[in-house]
Amino acid sequence: MVEFRAERQALADAVAWAARSLPARPALPVLAGMLVESAGEGRMAVAGFDYEMSARAEFDAEVVQPGRVLVSGRLLADIVRSLPAGGAVEVAAKGSEVEVRCGSAEFGLQIMPVEDYPTLPEAPAPAGTVPGEAFAAAVAQVVPAAGRDDTLPMLTGVRMDFDGPALRLACTDRYRIAAVEIGWSPAADGFTAGVVVPARTLADTAKAIRPGAEVAIDLTGTADTLIGVSGGGRSMTTRLLDEQYIDYRSRLTGTWSTTVAIARVPLVEAVKRVALVAERGTPVRLDFTGGQVQVRAATGDAARAREAVAADIVGDDVDIAFSPQYLLDGLNALATARVRLECTGPTKAALLTGIPDPDGDGEPDDDADTGFRYLAMPVRLTG
Repeated sequence: MVEFRAERQALADAVAWAARSLPARPALPVLAGMLVESAGEGRMAVAGFDYEMSARAEFDAEVVQPGRVLVSGRLLADIVRSLPAGGAVEVAAKGSEVEVRCGSAEFGLQIMPVEDYPTLPEAPAPAGTVPGEAFAAAVAQVVPAAGRDDTLPMLTGVRMDFDGPALRLACTDRYRIAAVEIGWSPAADGFTAGVVVPARTLADTAKAIRPGAEVAIDLTGTADTLIGVSGGGRSMTTRLLDEQYIDYRSRLTGTWSTTVAIARVPLVEAVKRVALVAERGTPVRLDFTGGQVQVRAATGDAARAREAVAADIVGDDVDIAFSPQYLLDGLNALATARVRLECTGPTKAALLTGIPDPDGDGEPDDDADTGFRYLAMPVRLTG
């Protein structure tokens, strides 16, 4: 059995991390459980597993009696989240239940058969490390472009390409591609691999990474079925999707007849305002001409909107249309003051990149970019 005392917030954070792996409809009742076990002197751990994904978190605790116990994971998460802030939580297995006490609040959870709980998978061999903030930011940039059609599982994932000191991430739903490259530190020189990780799992993991944590990625190669991500006392493993993926990199280059540099925030605000009159499925038009972009949308004769934003245009004038949400996803993935849009006419895909902000009093280099690329197919205009 087990007994320990822990700070409420530390326990709540750990339980919330482990709860992400709990299935909504468990194939076996025992999979609804959360494993609570000692993890060495002064440490406890909680874990969940659904045969596809595992999540485990360690936290500091005053361990009175080491051991392991299994209780309802979602119920434990709800209870711990509702406990008074700032207090200590006492957890003890007594008889057929686990008692959870905090201040004057007391709960009893029925113990589940821990001997029936499956063994958590071991993470593959270490592949390398990446700064947590950079990894979380890169994942957040690309996952909005991931597909949501489970009949095409490849498109619901994040493609991760490891190539020496470079880590590339990309997502596509066939109508757009989001890709970014960041630096990482491989465990072995010349390490290369390409895998596809479920986008929702990777996004949830990246958002929960603690600030300042170094993230370790565990992966032995493309033939592996698992990837492991860990950092700051938290870890997860998940099954990989089929590693086959489109050749997205070749689609992110081209010869463009129009290049536009424009302030990002004013364009975002203009698109949001103009999109208010656009019904679902109605595009927002961008008319680049005369040193500005006219952002327009209309819903028949019921409503219309137009707003102009200054722009630096090189090349042909163009009138192009996009889904407003697709356009905003790309713009919001960038943090630079100015962005660049490149296109060749109103019917071919357009490339959106960020223009690095200048250092000090310097001028921005309009030919440079931030490593993030967002390619979107336009909506064909009918008039």
